[in-house]
Amino acid sequence: MPPAERAMLDYAVKLTVAPSSVNEADITGLRSQGFSDRDVLDIIYVICMYNFNDRLADATGIKGHDFLNA
Repeated sequence: MPPAERAMLDYAVKLTVAPSSVNEADITGLRSQGFSDRDVLDIIYVICMYNFNDRLADATGIKGHDFLNA
């Protein structure tokens, strides 16, 4: 796996599992892998949207694609 992809995925795990531990060093790490500020914002947005959707599904009891069968 390319180092930039590994850095992005490591950041995704950290933001998902321990969001309060994310800091400027994490952003600097992404920048050092070639991600622009816009890229970092997009990465954060996608991570947050997936986390939101997962929590919404958990809270409402939706499993997999159950909502498609409604």
